[in-house]
This record gives sequence, structure tokens and C-alpha cells, in this order.
Amino acid sequence: MRHPIALLLILLAAGAPATAATYRVGPSQSYTNLNQLFAAVDLGPGDVVEVDGGVIYDVGTPGVIVPQEDGGAAGNPVILRGIRINNQRPHLRGGTNTIEFRLSNHVVFEGFEVSGTGNTSTGTFRCVYHHAHDIVIRDAYIHDCPRHGILGADNDSGSLTVEYSEVFNAGSNGGNHAIYMATDEIEYPGAVFRLQYSYIHDSQFGTGEGGNLIKSRAERNEIYYNWLEGGYYHELELIGPDPDGGVPEDQAREDSDVVGNVIVHTSDFGAILRFGGDATGQSFGRYRFVNNTVVRLGAINDVPTVFRLFDGIESLAAYNNVLWRDGANALRVVREVEADWATGSSQIIGSNNWIDNGSTFIPAGFSATTLGATPGFVDSLNFDYRPAAGSPLLNAGNGAVTLPSAYAISNPLFPPAFHPPARTLIPVGTAAARVASGAIDVGAFELASDVIFANGFQ
Repeated sequence: MRHPIALLLILLAAGAPATAATYRVGPSQSYTNLNQLFAAVDLGPGDVVEVDGGVIYDVGTPGVIVPQEDGGAAGNPVILRGIRINNQRPHLRGGTNTIEFRLSNHVVFEGFEVSGTGNTSTGTFRCVYHHAHDIVIRDAYIHDCPRHGILGADNDSGSLTVEYSEVFNAGSNGGNHAIYMATDEIEYPGAVFRLQYSYIHDSQFGTGEGGNLIKSRAERNEIYYNWLEGGYYHELELIGPDPDGGVPEDQAREDSDVVGNVIVHTSDFGAILRFGGDATGQSFGRYRFVNNTVVRLGAINDVPTVFRLFDGIESLAAYNNVLWRDGANALRVVREVEADWATGSSQIIGSNNWIDNGSTFIPAGFSATTLGATPGFVDSLNFDYRPAAGSPLLNAGNGAVTLPSAYAISNPLFPPAFHPPARTLIPVGTAAARVASGAIDVGAFELASDVIFANGFQ
């Protein structure tokens, strides 16, 4: 018979939380690849997996699968961390899904390079497949994905944060996108897709037709401080759930907060932004668009649309934005003939936007609009869209953006606290602070700010 004290110690040990562990993966480690580790160990809250860099891990079929039993807990995630060797990340390559989070909630995935392989008909279907809740993708370099760069499942997917990451050369055939996000509003009501401090560009794998740069059916979108460029169709398409995916359109209202981004449109297809729906899923949502710099590049003699409002939508509020066309023609600010207004009538407001001279369809609900021939950027030829000395953007913003109740969304971001990365992937935690001097400037940048650009000036 066990001694009572010994029995008590056993019971206490059984009830105590397990000590978090660190596991190493690499060619010279006990586990040579991630799937081997997942098959041998059930990870738990606080566990850390360190994967050796400087190595290409060809993941095979179906790819790396992070299973349900290897998730963490809210506030105490499992961390999958790439360890740079000779400044090289671990590189996961190939597979049907190069890496899938399969119901493995509460996981941080950081410091990896991920790429697909093959062509649009035979290659990788998804470089990253988000099929879980509370996933953070940080410091990731995701590229050359024949179909989707990051795809969120219609079912069983909750919140996803992508930050300090780069996604490029992903998307094809009109229906595959650099980022295509969804959330399951039944399983995870209130889930959020947040994209911040990232560089997303070129939604076209190789040659041929591409997709949208970012398409999201999430219940809430928070698009903060990013450089978005080179969508084959729209740079942002923020819409409602696909009823064929099992989430009805009236399950929730899908709202979006888009703040502090540079959005550069180079394609002669599509509008720059599409909000509301795409004929397969309506948001009936509220859209808030604040302190963004929107640029249309290229010599094509069209009149590109900035805001294409489509299907079920409730409202659009736009403040302190730059809307500029580099070329002879100006812009069409809003196209709403395809909109189905949830209130029965157009609901568009805004103020203190700088808009290219000659632009058409400027909403009647916009006030204090400045029209001009040039926004006075530092060096637009080299993508430096900061306001120069003497720019009409300086001190010209609305510093008290407060929306009427019919337009309000929860937890709106204002004032913007950081600048977007300037056409480059920046290290974690290095986003430049945005500090206003006087009234807030219009657009994504303030005048006196240190912002590191890909071409080296700051």
C-alpha cells in the first residue's frame, strides 16, 4: 500500500501542468523534418519547435500537416520557429499544401520560407492552408505558389494574423489569389483576419491570368500598415461568406477597417478595390478606409475605378486618403451601380481626401476634398510616396475621425501609429512609428519620418 504522502505527491503531479519543452528539427537533429516530429510527439501549450535554417525541406505529398493534437492554448501557443543559419530561413517546399494547420489551434509560425512547385495545373495547391483558429504567421517569406499563397478554409477556420511577412508571385486562373481568407462564423463568431506590417505583391504565378492580391470573406478584416502592389485584378476584395461553403450570408455582418496602407495598382484589369460581394457572397458590411495612399501606375489610357461597390453593402467611410493616378487620365472614385445597399440607399461619407484633379464620381458625401495635379511626393518615380516639404498633404487631414452610428464599426484604429514597409520585408518589430507634427498628414506617411525603403533611401 502506498504511503499517504507518496500518493498525495502522485496526485499533485498528475494535476500539475506539463512543463513546456523545446524540440529541434533539422538534418543533424533527432527529428529530420516536421512531420516526423508531429508523428512522435504531441505538442502542447508553450512548446517550441526550432527548425534549422539554411536547408530546403522538400515536404512531399500532401505536405507538412500540423495536426489537431499539436495545438496550444489561448495566450500560450505552440511556437514553430525557423532558426536562421547563415542568414537563411528553413525553406519548406512543394506538397499539395506546403504546410497546413489542420484544426491545430493557437499556433505561431515564424521565421520560415515557404514556396510551391510545378505549374498551375499540377503544382502546389496552397503554400499555406489555414484550417484552424488563432494562428499567427510572422516573419514568413511565401513565394512562387502556383495557386494560392495563403488560403483560409470556409469551415473550421477562425482568426488569422499575418505580420511582418512577404507574399509574392502567387495566384492564377482568376480564382487563385496571393491571399484568400475566410472564417467560419458559426464555429468561431467574431473571428478576425488581420494583415499588418507586410509586403504583399504580384498575384500572378509566372505568365497568364492571375487573381486578386487579397481576397477575404472573413467576418472582420483589419488591414493595417501594409504595402500592397500588383494585383492581377483587385488589390483588395473584401466580401461576404460563400454560401456554398456552409456559412449563410446573413450569419453576421462582415466589417473591414483599412488603415495606413500603400496600395499600388498596376494592372489594366479590374478596379483597385472591391467591397461588398463578388456574386458569390455578400457582406452587407461597413467599410472604413482611413489614411491610405492609393496609386494607379502605368500608361494605359483607361479611367480606373478606386472603390467598386458590389452586391450587398451597408456603408463606406473614407478619410485622409490620397487617390492619385500617375498618367494622363484621372480616376473614377466610386462605382456603385452594382451595389445593393442594405439600407435601401447609398451610404458614403468621408472628408479630407486628396484626389487627382479631373477624377469623376466623387461622392456627394465627401467633404473638404482637395483636388490637385500632384500630391507632392518625395520621389514618385522611385515609389517614395512620403509627402515632401510643401506638399498639399501636410497637416491637411482630419484629426478627429469619428463615424456616425450608421457607419461605425467596433474598435476602429485611429490615429495610425506606424508606417507601412516601403516595398520590402522588414524585420519583426521595426515598423517606423508615425509621429504627427501639427495636424495629421493625408495618406499613409508623415513628413518627418524614418522609413527604410527597398532602394536604400530613408
